[in-house]
Amino acid sequence: MLSERLPLTLAVTDYDHVRDLASGAVAAEGVALNVLHLPVEEIFFRFTRFREWEVSELSLAKYSSLRAAGDDSLVAIPVFTSRSFRHSAIFIRADGPRDDPAALAGKRIGVPEWTVTATVYARGLLQHEYGVALGDVSWVQAGTNEPGRTEGVAVKLPEGVRVEAMADRTLNEMLIAGEIDALIAPHPPRGFEDSSGAIVRLFSDPRTVEEAYYRDRGVFPIMHVIALRADLHERHPWVAMNLFSAFEEAKRRSVARALDVNAPRFPVPWAAANALHAQELMGEDFWPYGIEANRATLEAFLGFAHEQGVCARRLTPEELFVEQVQQSFTV
Repeated sequence: MLSERLPLTLAVTDYDHVRDLASGAVAAEGVALNVLHLPVEEIFFRFTRFREWEVSELSLAKYSSLRAAGDDSLVAIPVFTSRSFRHSAIFIRADGPRDDPAALAGKRIGVPEWTVTATVYARGLLQHEYGVALGDVSWVQAGTNEPGRTEGVAVKLPEGVRVEAMADRTLNEMLIAGEIDALIAPHPPRGFEDSSGAIVRLFSDPRTVEEAYYRDRGVFPIMHVIALRADLHERHPWVAMNLFSAFEEAKRRSVARALDVNAPRFPVPWAAANALHAQELMGEDFWPYGIEANRATLEAFLGFAHEQGVCARRLTPEELFVEQVQQSFTV
């Protein structure tokens, strides 16, 4: 008689590199996985507040903030479902200081939440690459395109740093009206998406700047991680490594699809050429999981997060992830 598999629910965005796990084409050994595909903002909101499922995609910043504050109710595996360079997440008005990030010193900059991972990286870039110190900016917190957004986790800001919450306004309207000078957000403001020209990216050629940053720093920003409820991990410590292996295999298959030049798998012109370019720049596995292959990125992020008050103390990469995925067997 076959043993029963452990039923678990996973909430995750519908990524191609998770597709084979979600469909069952790749199985996590011993697990019967029920997969929820929801908007990422909804996943974070519901899991952070209510822990409605056992395994979840989660903001790296929010997870790290909880860990640094001593909240051990969640653990994580080094599966990074979302990654994105964030020079392209800084927006200004069309009459703003295009390609001159240093000019943002002394200005007002909006963020949807202080603890949004994209804003942690972008603030780190402004401070460490362009000399725009945190205390040199008047920070404003509001929803990017909808009013009423609030911080998801508590934050103790660094000395000399102030964030003004604007519950009844949006960053989009404040930027167009000239009430802020720039905004940082992973989801672009409407004034950029509507092609009106009212809002533009700070960097006119962000890809070139981002590739140069990778060559110099070896940092490929991680946005999201896979978190598990700690009560699950305590009862079934084997689940973490089995899930990690399954996510890794699903990602390997996705990368193979992306590199297929014979019959392109994605309805995007030059998709395979872009994947090959990424491989030339970043190595054969250009979307790595695990700690060691991502050490430079994790250490940079954790440094930024501590400086910015997102993390109450400076964490090491090892403190983020369960012990089971930090060791491997040898045959």
